[in-house]
Amino acid sequence: MARTSSRLLDLLSLLGARAIWPSHELAERLGTSTRTLRRDLDSLRDLGYPIRTVKGPSGGYALGAAGKLPPLLLDDDQAIAVAVALQTAPTSVSGIDEAVARALTSIKQIMPAHLRAEADAMHLTAIRNSWEFPAPPIAASTVRAVGYAIRLAHLLVFDYLAADGRRPQPGEPDFSPPLRVEPHHLVTWAGRWYLVAYHPATEDWAIYRLDRIHLHQPTGTPFQRRELPHRDLAGYVMTSYDRGDTPAQWQCLGSVVMALPAHVVARWAPGGSVVEHLSDTHSRVTLGAWSWAGIAGLLATFDAPITDVQPVELKDACRTLAQRYRAASR
Repeated sequence: MARTSSRLLDLLSLLGARAIWPSHELAERLGTSTRTLRRDLDSLRDLGYPIRTVKGPSGGYALGAAGKLPPLLLDDDQAIAVAVALQTAPTSVSGIDEAVARALTSIKQIMPAHLRAEADAMHLTAIRNSWEFPAPPIAASTVRAVGYAIRLAHLLVFDYLAADGRRPQPGEPDFSPPLRVEPHHLVTWAGRWYLVAYHPATEDWAIYRLDRIHLHQPTGTPFQRRELPHRDLAGYVMTSYDRGDTPAQWQCLGSVVMALPAHVVARWAPGGSVVEHLSDTHSRVTLGAWSWAGIAGLLATFDAPITDVQPVELKDACRTLAQRYRAASR
């Protein structure tokens, strides 16, 4: 049974790789007889895959128009996973809503009927939660271009935008010439996209927010891949405070000095926070919420002393919460 299933997957993959396959070539590629080949083709038809028989001297077998993405032997759980994944695709990339809808439609078309029914049953609406700390959307073209450079190991050249989304001009404090880096990996975390890259000019690794990258033309210049800065790349990004983060757009925004190292605060601070290294034991964190009490509550989750609380509204909120907790503890 295992050999048969494996052979069916191989057969389905071959059918998708060429418009028409002569039967003897298919049998030869699969290492089986033409009789067994016919049985396998019938098995695929029974599963709902449109296998056509093409007549004539150059005839053979072809995968029908409704089966252009083989192999797609999905069980019920996998069909549901595909439908849910596409309908809840990250909203941090702009301009892909229509593409996601078309992809879901295309995949449904090549599913057997009973699996298509499973996918249709999973029609849902995704609603953003206020605690998701939304980030500025990224153009799909930027994601493609950076991913392409990573795959081909080509140097990237880009301007790094200021925290407010502007391109700094010469003479401004945050102006820098275009960066030329070796892109190695993309990481998504807390609704944000990060590029892990090596900067030859500084001979060091750096993390860049993808929504702050303004790409120049592709260089086509190859580079030699390097060993990544950490085996746990996700942990490396999460504990790096200098990763280009910018404050989320909240109606309330405050900052404190916290008696914790920056890498600890960076790991546990909510998305949309900015962490600044002050010393081995202290850091400044800037974060927002829909209320000053919300910021005070988030700060309490770190269970660490705080000083230099700014602005005065946040100080008042901390005082109010302290009074409430003191009363509750009696």
